[in-house]
Amino acid sequence: MIEGLAVETVIGVYDWEREVSQCLLIDLEMAWDNRVPAGSDDVADALDYAAVSESITRYLSETQPQLLETAAEGVSDLLQKKFGVRWLRLVIRKPGAVPSARSVGVSIERGVR
Repeated sequence: MIEGLAVETVIGVYDWEREVSQCLLIDLEMAWDNRVPAGSDDVADALDYAAVSESITRYLSETQPQLLETAAEGVSDLLQKKFGVRWLRLVIRKPGAVPSARSVGVSIERGVR
């Protein structure tokens, strides 16, 4: 899992949002067979969390989606295809989007455990 990944990107539907960078906070759980890396004790057999984090950051920075829903579906698709993650739970939060709330966001689950 990855918790609290902070990604700066352009996101939003309002004109002013398309002109500034905002911080998204991402929490991610992934189904991954840990038995192989546990047995080999070799990092090459493990899911590379740094590469996953970098891929998410790059994807969101390049696509600059308008909606959190679009961001979530795109990240999910990327992770399942690029890293072979068979199931994931993804939460994307946008702090400060609603003044009276700490954050707003979306949560999705994709794939089969």
